[in-house]
Amino acid sequence: MKYDRSFNFSAGPAMMPEPVLEEIRDEMMNYRGSGTSVMEMSHRSKAFQQIAADAEADLRKLMNIPDNYKVLFIQGGGTVQFAMVPMNLMKNGKAVYIETGAWSKKAIAEAKKYGEVIVAASSKDKNFSYVPDCSDLDIPEDADYVYICENETIHGLTYNKLPNTKGHILVSDQSSMFLSRPCNVADYGLIWAGVQKNVGPAGMAVVIIREDLLRDDLAPYVPAYMSYKTHADNDSMYNTPNCWAIYCCGKVFRYLLDNGGVEAMEQRNIEKAKILYDFLDNSKMFQGTVEKADRSLMNVPFVTASKESDDAVVAATKAAGFDNLKGHRSVGGLRASIYNAMPKEGVEALVAFLKDYEAKN
Repeated sequence: MKYDRSFNFSAGPAMMPEPVLEEIRDEMMNYRGSGTSVMEMSHRSKAFQQIAADAEADLRKLMNIPDNYKVLFIQGGGTVQFAMVPMNLMKNGKAVYIETGAWSKKAIAEAKKYGEVIVAASSKDKNFSYVPDCSDLDIPEDADYVYICENETIHGLTYNKLPNTKGHILVSDQSSMFLSRPCNVADYGLIWAGVQKNVGPAGMAVVIIREDLLRDDLAPYVPAYMSYKTHADNDSMYNTPNCWAIYCCGKVFRYLLDNGGVEAMEQRNIEKAKILYDFLDNSKMFQGTVEKADRSLMNVPFVTASKESDDAVVAATKAAGFDNLKGHRSVGGLRASIYNAMPKEGVEALVAFLKDYEAKN
């Protein structure tokens, strides 16, 4: 069955795979004979406990998550994680952050409320158009962790080599590249990802945390809900979780497993991004804003010669059925987010439209 659906290039909430949406539709009113929708289901019910267990098991399989890591489903998305990370991991009250764009900047500002933040490297000098050299960072011995935003959604750059943390815990915000390519979980102490970009509906983050980082001795001001150990000890069921998001994400995890896993997704994402970047590299009207070595496969920002021209292109793409190509309000320009669920045909259609637009203008 075909639907009247546009190609949605939003940075999040973003496209989900159509087969997943169809399966969710078919189970909407009566989940597998339970007589209820998942949205009406008790999180303590046998049916939902199985949904949550299957989602975690499939994610563990997708990412080859070691047994000494906990998988947590936590409400609130990325903004909550900006606070939870320092609340839980700042034992000595000191952490190192790498500044590569809007989301690492927000994380830095939040962490400063809980301790000393050392910005060991930054690409602010060139408007966050590259990832700084992180091979020999100045990391104090008593720093509790090193934090990166591994893919900057707004500025469109990504790490292709992890920082040398010199033995310190690595924390990564993977929100906008989660499950887009293989990841060696053991390289990190903690990975978190807001799910609305590459996995499911908004309102939740997945947290993958090494068990030795779960602490009982948090500051007395830390609410019970903001403790990772609270969630780990209660299998993400300390309170009523975002049941709908867990259910939808579980569907996506299973879909990815059935379609070659993250290895297959990486190859598809490389192919899709190449189509768009090749066009930008050869265009006289449009140009990318990130150094080639650090370009994201997920978020592709680009500009024309002026804001007025950018706005005209956005309006034209919208009229042609391409949604959400306007760049983030903080940087302007245009941006195509081409997550796992964006089909290759969507990128090809966009490039064909942009080529035609350039030829006519």
